[in-house]
Amino acid sequence: MSFAPEWLALREKADADARAEDLLVPLRESLVNRNPLLVRDIGCGTGSMGRWLSRRLDGGQHWVLHDRDPRLLAVAGATVTGPGVTVETREGDLTALRAEDLEGTSLLTASALLDLLTADEVDTLAAACVDAGCPALLTLSVAGRVELDPPEPLDAEFAEAFNDHQRREVDGRRLLGPDAVAATVESFERRGAVVWTRPSPWRLGPDQAALAGEWLRGWVDAACEQRPALAEEAPAYLRRRLAGGVRVVVGHVDLLALPRSA
Repeated sequence: MSFAPEWLALREKADADARAEDLLVPLRESLVNRNPLLVRDIGCGTGSMGRWLSRRLDGGQHWVLHDRDPRLLAVAGATVTGPGVTVETREGDLTALRAEDLEGTSLLTASALLDLLTADEVDTLAAACVDAGCPALLTLSVAGRVELDPPEPLDAEFAEAFNDHQRREVDGRRLLGPDAVAATVESFERRGAVVWTRPSPWRLGPDQAALAGEWLRGWVDAACEQRPALAEEAPAYLRRRLAGGVRVVVGHVDLLALPRSA
């Protein structure tokens, strides 16, 4: 599954504003004796996580950027930069990482990824991190909660249909969608890791009108794809929402997992 560079660029500021920076306190403590850092960003897209996080970590850093889309990797490889930061890119299946692939890795990170994985893929990822003693910072996972202002009776129907769409089966893979954070916490904790979670919601209003409008259209389209009966209501619903200017809180969750060996 890949995303358009334009969409990733549109959401980058909202992502940066939403991420839970207090999780960086225990993360930095766990990395204090690791210098230089080897950081793997899986499903890196255009590199927004690298641009955000590299400026918030100390010391030298070598980033390995993983993605299936060579177009996105090219952008990420050219833009994740900074003093003491070096980068390499890896194209391929990011769900196939094992503990041996993470040997020497100081930190594994990802943004807006967990809800696109299956339960088995999340469990494989947790096993790889714990077995390798590698901390994991996994941000902006869909939480399944949306608050539109002002509320309408149809909001709940669209939200329920969208959440079901996030849990759909794609090419034989049953995606976790808003269940991803709970599944990830369970997988890490079952292996003895210490896990923190924090809310990281988008708060979109007039200052993010382009993103809010694009998000709303995509949210409604996905809901209608999952529940076609909503298509009759969708055009009028969108007109009302867009005419008033979209104000919405979109729930996400950030997660930090520290294997005890880390």
